[in-house]
Amino acid sequence: MAVASKNIPAPDLVPVSRALLSVSDKRGLADFACKLAHLGVELISTGGTAKSIADAGIAVRDVSDLTGFPEIMDGRVKTLHPTVHGGLLGVRDDPDHRAAMDAHGIPPIDLVVINLYPFEEVRWSGADYPSVVENIDIGGPAMVRAAAKNHAYVAVVTDPADYEAVLNALELNAGSLSYEFRQRLAAKAFARTAAYDAAISNWFAETLAIEHPAWRTFGGRLETVMRYGENPHQHAGFYVTGEKRPGVATARQLQGKQLSYNNINDTDAAFELVAEFDPEKSATVAIIKHANPCGVAEAGSLVEAYLNALSCDPVSAFGGIVALNRRLDAEAAVEIVKLFTEVIIAPDATEEARAIVASKKNLRLLLAGGLPDPRAPGMTAKTVAGGLLVQSRDSGNIDDLELKIVTRRAPTEAEMADLKFAFRVAKHVKSNAIVYAKDRTTVGIGAGQMSRVDSSKIAAAKALDAANTAGWSGPRTKGSVVASDAFFPFADGLLAAAEAGATAVIQPGGSMRDDEVIAAADERGLAMVLTGMRHFRH
Repeated sequence: MAVASKNIPAPDLVPVSRALLSVSDKRGLADFACKLAHLGVELISTGGTAKSIADAGIAVRDVSDLTGFPEIMDGRVKTLHPTVHGGLLGVRDDPDHRAAMDAHGIPPIDLVVINLYPFEEVRWSGADYPSVVENIDIGGPAMVRAAAKNHAYVAVVTDPADYEAVLNALELNAGSLSYEFRQRLAAKAFARTAAYDAAISNWFAETLAIEHPAWRTFGGRLETVMRYGENPHQHAGFYVTGEKRPGVATARQLQGKQLSYNNINDTDAAFELVAEFDPEKSATVAIIKHANPCGVAEAGSLVEAYLNALSCDPVSAFGGIVALNRRLDAEAAVEIVKLFTEVIIAPDATEEARAIVASKKNLRLLLAGGLPDPRAPGMTAKTVAGGLLVQSRDSGNIDDLELKIVTRRAPTEAEMADLKFAFRVAKHVKSNAIVYAKDRTTVGIGAGQMSRVDSSKIAAAKALDAANTAGWSGPRTKGSVVASDAFFPFADGLLAAAEAGATAVIQPGGSMRDDEVIAAADERGLAMVLTGMRHFRH
């Protein structure tokens, strides 16, 4: 049953006479408290926050003095008291509320400054279960929500970044805060507690292996307001979740313009792709355009891998994203900057490489500090009208699969190496995906087509274009292998690949017509390997 409102109008300016401060993040605390005190605000605080304020020589009243009740249970219970919550929730212009506050000696609290126990940081640090649970804040969110609900009279600050704005507003309004200002602080406060609770609920679901919790929420902190989204008429912002997965969200940008919405989307796709390849075994470079690879290669050095990847589709590579699985070195940097590139992302870069990239002032260089683990569990979400599609991250890895050779001819050792390479790449190509590869280099990629036959033909056409551009005698699909992200529903897609010159095929299998497809491969002397795992990517 809904609670009826008494429709008491909120005042515009509310003087701030008393503030309660209880913060985990103490950045800027002493200076903020000092300036509040100079404005004549009475300060009330708890535990370590009170000590920090007192140590700065600022008068502060302990919350236990206000409540007449000591902190107990290792500080778990200190602000969960009627004197505190009555001071936060009391409607000052409601005679009944005012009478209750007077009768019980509850002083009004006009400003609450709270930031919460660092649950997200502890959760992602790998701490043990009891430590994570102990960092679930209870009193903090309760006070934040109480103050935010009663924003008609109370201002709530949850972010040290807002201290300056609060002080400016108090000075502008002779010690008061406006209703609009309090509303905005309340909106931010509810968003903060929502994201906090989302992190807790998702941690429990992951820890207890609850695949489909009854309620699923996601939260993040605004990292960047973007100039626009996918298109100039769309608004966009970049929110970070705190997950310690190396990538675009954790990377350090050394130079270049602000990343756009499309830059971030494409850079994430590029870095996740190269992370499939062990840097201890080979140097790998991926060039991405519109979230699809236009060239990927493994080699003994980054520069060789880059040049090989570029050769797959040099036209599409213009204005693309370059991702590397090793520290960017000078030799590779020299080649990369020859072509207009939007972003380079790598685990690290040498000083010489950084200087070379710096010559292109608009080129963004991101250093992620490591590679994401392609096998690590995680969740992805996509919005649809009225809902969310949530699934586990595609952590399937070909090295973990039991490959099945189903044709009369088995692939050669070289073909098998190329087949595994091509299938790793196909996992990161939009469906329907077809990838031709030779010598651990993509030589033709068909992506995002409604028909697998069309993807095969487009990939072959791309290979022919690359050959004509480079002046080769013919496309490098001749003698290549081909990977498909899903089964061939008919033999026609396989036949298109064979016509392009492929000699071996890797695909998941599972079609009702697998026997027909296998027979077509045998008829043309192709080797075929089934993985048993599909990699649709929409």
